[in-house]
Amino acid sequence: MSALITHEQHFLLLANGRESLQNPDFDPAPVVKLFRPGAGATWLLTEIDPDNHDHAFGLCDLGLGIPELDWVSLRELATVRGRFGLPIERDLHFRAEKRLCAYARDAQLAGQIVA
Repeated sequence: MSALITHEQHFLLLANGRESLQNPDFDPAPVVKLFRPGAGATWLLTEIDPDNHDHAFGLCDLGLGIPELDWVSLRELATVRGRFGLPIERDLHFRAEKRLCAYARDAQLAGQIVA
């Protein structure tokens, strides 16, 4: 498990990953928001691949104006260092207010994740 997510979040992300395999129309709310301080990069993660716990899925925004739904490596995110050596952080106050597709639609319109 990654240091970026709590045990509870890991459990919820895995449950969403299992549900997603069974139901292609499943549209969960994001479980965790990660961000890179000072860089405009943000990830809203909804699920973890039950067969590979390193792969997480969600809305990814690298701060380039083209947010997209994609898979990311939790191990890789944990090694990323930004300006002044700052690591990616978990937003401790994030609580999803809508489903992933709504966040994705809003991000496409705004050119960035709005959460």
